Amino acid sequence: MKQAKLSGIFYAAFASLWWGILGTLYFKFVSFATPIELTVHRTIWTAILLIIATGIFSKWGEFTKIIKNKKNIILLFVSGLLVSINWTAWLYAVSINKLLDASLGYYIYPIISVFLGKIFLKEKLNLNQTISVILVGLSLIYFLVKLNELPWIGLTVAITFSLYGLIRKKIKVSSDIGLLIETLLISPLAVGIFIYLVNIDINIFSPREPLLSFYLFWAGFMTLVPLFLYTLGFKLIGIGPASMILFLTPTSQFILGVFFFNEILTFEKLLGFIIIWLAVIIYLNELRKE
Repeated sequence: MKQAKLSGIFYAAFASLWWGILGTLYFKFVSFATPIELTVHRTIWTAILLIIATGIFSKWGEFTKIIKNKKNIILLFVSGLLVSINWTAWLYAVSINKLLDASLGYYIYPIISVFLGKIFLKEKLNLNQTISVILVGLSLIYFLVKLNELPWIGLTVAITFSLYGLIRKKIKVSSDIGLLIETLLISPLAVGIFIYLVNIDINIFSPREPLLSFYLFWAGFMTLVPLFLYTLGFKLIGIGPASMILFLTPTSQFILGVFFFNEILTFEKLLGFIIIWLAVIIYLNELRKE
C-alpha cells in the first residue's frame, strides 16, 4: 500500500512538472507557429493518438456508451471549446513571455472552481474555502487598482479551465475518453481553421517545412503523456494529494518565467502573487483533510 502511494506521488509529481517545465519549454520552442495553429495541432494529433490508445486499452465500450447520450455530446462539445480556448490563451502567454500571468491562472483556477461549484452546483463553502475565494478576489482588485490592469491571460486560463471542470463533473467519463470525444468534436473546426491559415499563407505545417512540421506533430504527445501519468497518480493517491501536487505546475512555470525567460517581476506584482499564494496555502490546508 505504501509503495502504491509513493508511486502515485511520483506519477502525479512527474506529470505536474512535465506540464510545468517540459511542456512549457516544448511549446516555447515551437512558438514559431501561432498559438492558434498550435492549438489546431494539439487538437488533431491528440485525437489521433487517443484513437490509437483507446484501441490498445480496449476502451471503445466506454466511448460508445458516452456518445449514445446526446446530452453528453453537447456538454463535451462545450467543454472541448473551453479547453481549446484555454490552450490558446496559455500558448499565447508562452509565445509572448507572459508565463507569470499564465501561472497566476493555474494558481487560482482550483479556487475559482470552488466558487463556481457554490454558484452552479449549490456546493457548500467552509471557512477556509471562503477565505481563499475572498483573497483571490482581493488579489484581482489589487492588480486592477495598483497596476491598473487585470491579468486577463491568467483570468482566461483560470475561468475556462474552471468552467471545463464544472462541465466535466456532470459527465461520468474517464479523462482520456472524455478528451478523445472533445477533440474529435472540435477537430472539424480545427481542420477548418487550418485550411483558413493555409489560404492566408500563415501556416507552418506544410510539405515545404518538413522539419518544422515534424516538431509540431509532437504537440499531441506532449499533451497526452502527462495526462496519463497524472490520471494514474490520481487513482493511486486520491483527489486531495493529487490536487495538492498539481500546484507544482504553476510553481515551475513561475520559476521558469522569472529565472529562465527573464520576465520582469516588480515588487507591486510580487505583492499580488503573495496574496494569491496565501489563498493557495489556505486552500491546500483544506485539501490536506481529504
